[in-house]
Amino acid sequence: MKNIKTRLFNVFSLCITLIGTMNTTYARDLEDIQQDGRLRHIGIPYANFVNYINKDGLYSANGLDIELMEGFAEYIGVNYEFIPSNWATAFGQLTGKEAVFRNHQIEYGNQVGISGDVIANGVTILPWREELVDFSDDYFPSAVWLISRSDSDLHPIKPSDNTEKDIENVKELMANRNILAMEQTCLDPNLYDLDKTGANFILPEKEMKLNEMIPAILNAPEIANNSLLDVPDTLIAMEKWPGEIKVIGPVSNTQRMAAGFRKNSPKLRLAFNEYLKQIRRNGRYQQMVEKYYPSVVYFFSDYFASKEQ
Repeated sequence: MKNIKTRLFNVFSLCITLIGTMNTTYARDLEDIQQDGRLRHIGIPYANFVNYINKDGLYSANGLDIELMEGFAEYIGVNYEFIPSNWATAFGQLTGKEAVFRNHQIEYGNQVGISGDVIANGVTILPWREELVDFSDDYFPSAVWLISRSDSDLHPIKPSDNTEKDIENVKELMANRNILAMEQTCLDPNLYDLDKTGANFILPEKEMKLNEMIPAILNAPEIANNSLLDVPDTLIAMEKWPGEIKVIGPVSNTQRMAAGFRKNSPKLRLAFNEYLKQIRRNGRYQQMVEKYYPSVVYFFSDYFASKEQ
């Protein structure tokens, strides 16, 4: 009798293990999501793409990507669900396997539970991220710039018609400067070979949001009075702290932002691309962009004009 109970317990344990494994690795595509009736949007607070407040476990969210994914959920006939995340965990929540970019390579971690169907929060398309997910058609332009306090002795470069030359000019100005940066994001100095500049990059010891970079250099110049920052955050910062910061110049070429999908969710990605084309044609997307980034169309008029077709 004892042996039978032991065998039954072992079988039961095996079943639980298999179920757990299935839950960890199970990846949904369009039909599964429509059958379930909900689209789970993984989002990280960032530059008016995703803004949310957590009050007693209830999330109040808004932003460009919030509206975009709410509209997409309606387009495919399901409810919308927001899944809060951070840069260290987001790709694991989507793919089921932890992954970070460190020392110029991807470091894979543990198997984890899949909790979302799409990542969208102004995610920059980077080569290492393309190994983890399949990106949608791009829908927002960006680049990484060197930003300084307005009282810094650094002066903005004179732009030329050659972006590569502009980047080299900015890199030459970085030597012996303390510059705030952030790994696992588009502000990672490893992405742009900035270790060769002679700059001292300050990486936050605790988790910091991208919208906290400018307050950090304004409030603690003794630590760093320069920061890497991308275009969306810079535009917002210039409106929020007028006259307190200045753009020195680019450290990257033009970049693109898009939504990230699991590689085994091709139909969901295709459906999103069709939805994106639709709202570009009918003008809805342009309205959303102007709502959250009123000045970006001025800086990137060619990009948005070409995407209206």
